[in-house]
Amino acid sequence: MLNPLTMLKLNQAKSKFISNHPKFASFVKNIFSRKIEAGTIIEITVKRPGENTITSNMKVTESDIELLENVKDIIKK
Repeated sequence: MLNPLTMLKLNQAKSKFISNHPKFASFVKNIFSRKIEAGTIIEITVKRPGENTITSNMKVTESDIELLENVKDIIKK
């Protein structure tokens, strides 16, 4: 369990992130509104200024589900 000061910092950071990136925050909320199942493919692309795009993906396994559920719980708070 996180201590109250850490929770306060996380909530402040979350609020700032949502304010700075409302479309992405809405996207993440939509994704986590349903259970992520084993076999789901998660892909991320990063494009840094002046560099080539880098893309990677992962296939969610049963062992990944617990971590994703913990992230979901943090996002909801």
